[in-house]
Amino acid sequence: MTSRDRMKIAMRRGTPDRVPVMCQMSIGHMLLQLGVSPLEFWHDPVTFSDGLVRLRSIYGFDGILVSLHGHDPDWRSTIASTGPSEEGNVVTFTDGHQMIYPTDNLPRPTTEIRTDSPSLQSFDPSLLPEVLDYIPVSLGLHFQIHSSHRFDVFRMVREKSGGDISVHGEVTSPFDYFLDLFGYEGGLVGLLREPEKSLTVLSRFTGLVSTLVEEMCATSVDAIKISSPFAGSAFISRDFYQRFVLPHESAVAAAAHRHGVPIYTHTCGSVGDRLDLMFDAGVDGIECLDPPPLGDVDLEEAKERTEGRGFIKGNVDSVHTLLLKGENEILADLEKKVKVGKKGGGYILSTACSVAPGVERSKLLLMREAAERWG
Repeated sequence: MTSRDRMKIAMRRGTPDRVPVMCQMSIGHMLLQLGVSPLEFWHDPVTFSDGLVRLRSIYGFDGILVSLHGHDPDWRSTIASTGPSEEGNVVTFTDGHQMIYPTDNLPRPTTEIRTDSPSLQSFDPSLLPEVLDYIPVSLGLHFQIHSSHRFDVFRMVREKSGGDISVHGEVTSPFDYFLDLFGYEGGLVGLLREPEKSLTVLSRFTGLVSTLVEEMCATSVDAIKISSPFAGSAFISRDFYQRFVLPHESAVAAAAHRHGVPIYTHTCGSVGDRLDLMFDAGVDGIECLDPPPLGDVDLEEAKERTEGRGFIKGNVDSVHTLLLKGENEILADLEKKVKVGKKGGGYILSTACSVAPGVERSKLLLMREAAERWG
């Protein structure tokens, strides 16, 4: 059975020949393991796709997550100068802005991140773009989507991985675009003070993200992940989730299903009080299922509560387990997760969220070992 087949069966709530393994890796972890230029890994589609395929091969994962797309193949022409610093390479672009590219983290501006987000009260929703041309990676950090090269990297990854690996795309939740636009504090306060206008803006972003999903489906991806990191109980209540997240992610999921592509939601932190709502959006699966202390999800309980509704992916603590524990302790945790998760099918072994930068390669290799021994 190929990795692609194995993942397909698991995402359909079936039982493949063994539990599939697929982790999302932080940019920092990928950089440290690959030893490539952080500048080139971030901007260059060839370097990025090569790195994703190489890491999949190293770890024996059954899938590859393509988290960035729309690379500009002419990106080098936008650089005015580069220079070293204690933290990483400092790059000055032709438009005058500067970025620093650490060897173990995301790039960031050299100056303090601006916080002058627009006010929701005075914002005109008609000012939103007609087409999404950026990915809100983190506050103050956008990845621009080149209009003529929106999905080149998917073709590269598919060709380089040989066609037997499950390739997943990623889009960002409308709720995350909303918070990115108005700032975390301004956006959350806006939900309270301007709920109807918030819904208007969210609906506009929903249409934009849904269009992006439909376009991504045409690249023959095997699945799409909705990145929705701020929809956990640490940020919004269950009631607000139902009003400001659920209907919009439902529309995004429907866009993928119109093309027969599975779609799943990624929400970090504590989601134990909304596992049912996450599936109410019509998605085929959910991750991260953070266990304590990162979150509040017990895998066995989650399996019981979500049985028959979709696949689940995650629940291995990248920090308190993979980063901080020894190999014997890690294997004991992985054995438990695999044995619980595989019951009834529909489980993908994965770290709860991204693999932390400092996780040693030997420890992450235990994921595949655990799947082969107990899965």
